[in-house]
Formats: sequence, C-alpha cells, structure tokens
Amino acid sequence: MIAIFGGTGNLGRELVPLLAAQGSPIRVISRHGRAPDARSWPANVQDVAGDLRDRAVLDAALDGVDTVVSAISGFGGRDPLGSRAVDRDGNIALIEAAQRRGVTTFVMLSIHDAGPRHPIALFRDKWAAEEALRSSGLSWTIIRPTAYLEAWLELVGGPLVETGRTRIFGTGRNPVNFVSVVDVARFVQLAIADPSVRPSAIEVPGPENLTLDQLAALVETASGRAGRKDHVPRAMLRAVRLATGTFKPTMSALVGAALVMDTSDMAVDGPAHRNAFPSIPSTTAADVARRMFAATSNGTGRA
Repeated sequence: MIAIFGGTGNLGRELVPLLAAQGSPIRVISRHGRAPDARSWPANVQDVAGDLRDRAVLDAALDGVDTVVSAISGFGGRDPLGSRAVDRDGNIALIEAAQRRGVTTFVMLSIHDAGPRHPIALFRDKWAAEEALRSSGLSWTIIRPTAYLEAWLELVGGPLVETGRTRIFGTGRNPVNFVSVVDVARFVQLAIADPSVRPSAIEVPGPENLTLDQLAALVETASGRAGRKDHVPRAMLRAVRLATGTFKPTMSALVGAALVMDTSDMAVDGPAHRNAFPSIPSTTAADVARRMFAATSNGTGRA
C-alpha cells in the first residue's frame, strides 16, 4: 500500500489518479479531511483525515503501508501551520513513524535549492527534513521541484480572469523557474517504481524561466481576457513583512518569500537537469495556462 500525506493539493490531484491507475491500494491522509475530488477517485483509494502531530494517528495511518509519499506543506494554503511545524517537524515525525512501522520506501517532496542558510524559511525547513530522511536508514528519494506552475498561475491569473485585475508582488520582472505538477507527479511515480533512483535527491525544474508579468500574459492569451496588473512595490513588501512578523508570522513569511523571488536569482537551466530523464516530458507554461484558463475564453467558466 502507498500512503500519500498531503495528497489533496495541486500535486495530489495529479498524483493520486496516476498511482491509482497502476492498481496499488492508495491511502491519502490529509489534516483537513476529505479531498474535494475524492468522490471521483477509484475504489482502490482511501481518504483519511489525520494530523501529523498525533503519533497514534500516524501509526494507524501507516498500518499495512510499504511506501510513503510526503507532499505536506505548511507554507500558505488554508489555515497554514507554517513551514517549521509542517515541512520540518511534520516530516520528521512522519519519518520516525515510518521507521517504527517498517515502511520500506519513502519519497519526500522538498524544494529546489533547499539549504540550511537559504533566506526563505521554507527552504531551510525542507533541508532539515531532508537531513532527517538521509540519516533514517529508510530507502529514500527526495524530489526537489522548483515553484509549482499551477499555484502561481492561479495566484496571478485567477483574479485577472475573475475580476479583470490582478496584484503582483514586486516588479514582476525577475525570471523564476516554474514546473508543472504534472511533471512532478511523474517523477514521484518514477521514484516509487525504480529502485535505481534510491537513495538520491532529484532536481525537477521546468523547461522555462518566466517572470510573473509573463505568467499574467500567458493567462491573458489563454483566456482571451486582458486585465490590469497592479505591482506592489518592494518597499511596501518590506514594510508589511516587518509589521506582520510578530502577530502574523505566516503572512510575514509569504511576503518575505515574494521579496526573495523578486530580487534573487531564481532561474534554473531546466533542460540540463531534465535531459537525464528523457522518459518524462516537460510541460510548458503555455500548455498549463490553456488547460486552466482556455474555457473562460468562450464563456463556459474556469477550466
């Protein structure tokens, strides 16, 4: 059995059907309970509510499980606990539970450029979890994608399509590497099926480096709707980060991450990394934008 923790987000919507189609029993564990699209899942997929902070829940969730996929994240999303509680401590608790329950294979979703001194807390917390997995004695693979394309297209393009305007943090002109969750799900599938990629950390960038302004333009092209793009100045972002640091630490972390994305080198040579895995095609941003927004161009609503 494969247990997927955090399988109800953008990645989970691609990963769960992909793995279920192979016939293996799947157990999807989420802190928020039933996934919105769980009703369409095959009969071999179980949907379970569980909190990583509860040891008894973890042990029960891993009953009969031989493979764990950790796609958990506390960075953003609804009712976030924060990356330290989820991406670091939650993953470490899950690794320890996997050791107790005799799990044989552990696949963890981390992030490209994770490291102990990265300016974004999420990257530091993912690194700490990586280190725990490396020293766990489990058979492991770490998947290190760049920024999820679907999440950022929704963030930038969703308001543009729905209201005719969107807000972009910073100048919107700094190139960032984005990868589709479609590609990431295929790498997870590979990590489960192919023992030769264990143990290893696999970098998974997308084929393109794009600015946030370019993402907005792709949405406009796909949807056939032009809109206004308001840019939040860096000075205002710095002020918000400082003002929210004490009483809204999650918001402060998000704004701080936006500043780093607008001021740091976030470009990656995608083809150089992906050439090592020719069996997994690279999905372009234009393809994802059309899938997400093309239905709006004829008045039928969001794709």
